[in-house]
Amino acid sequence: MTELPLASLFILLAILIVLSAFFSSSETGLVALNRYRLRHQAQSGHRGARLAQNLLAQPDRMFGLILLGNNLVNILAASIATVIALRLLGEAGIWVSTLLLTVVILIFAELAPKTLAALNPQRIAYPASYVLTPLLKLFYPLVWLINVMANTLLRLFGIRKQSIQAEALNRDELRTLVKEGGRHISLDHQQMLINILDLEHGTVDDVMVPRQDIVGVDLEDDWEDILQTLTQSIYTRMPVWRGSLENIVGLLHIRTVLTKLAQNRLDADALLKAVRRPYFIPEGTPLTQQLLEFQGRERRMGLVVDEYGDIQGLVTLDDILEEIVGEYTTEGTGRQRLLRKQESGCWIVDGSTTVRMLNRRLSWDLPTAGAKTVNGLILEQLESLPDGRTSLRIGDLIFTIVDITDNRIRKVKVWETGADEE
Repeated sequence: MTELPLASLFILLAILIVLSAFFSSSETGLVALNRYRLRHQAQSGHRGARLAQNLLAQPDRMFGLILLGNNLVNILAASIATVIALRLLGEAGIWVSTLLLTVVILIFAELAPKTLAALNPQRIAYPASYVLTPLLKLFYPLVWLINVMANTLLRLFGIRKQSIQAEALNRDELRTLVKEGGRHISLDHQQMLINILDLEHGTVDDVMVPRQDIVGVDLEDDWEDILQTLTQSIYTRMPVWRGSLENIVGLLHIRTVLTKLAQNRLDADALLKAVRRPYFIPEGTPLTQQLLEFQGRERRMGLVVDEYGDIQGLVTLDDILEEIVGEYTTEGTGRQRLLRKQESGCWIVDGSTTVRMLNRRLSWDLPTAGAKTVNGLILEQLESLPDGRTSLRIGDLIFTIVDITDNRIRKVKVWETGADEE
């Protein structure tokens, strides 16, 4: 090396610095790759992504190769820089070459390449994979030996290679992942994905129509009243009972009797033949489980019962789907009346409105662990039946009871703290 011209030594030194930059940027680029995008592109047939995925599948070998190459070229570059400095400056050149080479490697072979790779990991990692893959095969025995020595050292500290595994994302991490993908996913789709993740937190109790609000057909009513219920109802499916809801007969889809109803040929016998056997759902059933149950049983409506078999409410497939996509059905238009915004900025809320619906639609943070409706929430907070107009504060919201009928809170006025109370 001492016999080589200075020009050749400078060229060789520049090549080694470029190689050092290559290894440094490759390491950062491969580590900074989005694993989910990488997996998708690899499955789509992108060769560079497949090579990068194979390298990342065995990180000890990948890092062993990169560090081997990086240290090799850096040490060789230091030796060449020392030779050049000795020729030009004599013994004093050793210190000068050390300082200058440190600055050059730090800027041109470490900081700048790694920053570039961190900002554009795919543009660096994929082309680098084409080079690193054959290099790994070429130097595999040496890399294997280095890994064995390193793993032996780690075992002395109780760390084993097999114990280091990638953890699966939990629900909260998936929520963050969906939100961070905002520029790639529309806001509507983001919200639907988040609603799907939140669906497991809800139960049928959160979305069911309470028992006292169930609309159906009582076979003991006058026939004219039954026909009026069938023709004027906004619901396409209704329960059918005799005398009271406890004597449930079944569930009726109005479409099955629509033709006879339009021709005035519908009678009690034809109505009973169209009634389908009732389907009961235990209270507390998670919404995700019930969605699969509806799908498996080919049902769209069920009656929620408690541990004693008493009917507590009614839930439909549309109720669960609306938890994901929001209100969309014709039947849902009746629910809009449960919530009305006043010009003053406050809200008039029906007592039967579910707490979960308020939290979802208005971004409130009302407690959902106990009571499911506004009526139940207020009674739970007051621990007694209020007498007349009463106000209470729950979190940042102030509730004022507007109407109480039959020991039930029918209407409340709600406003946020600091809003115009007038």
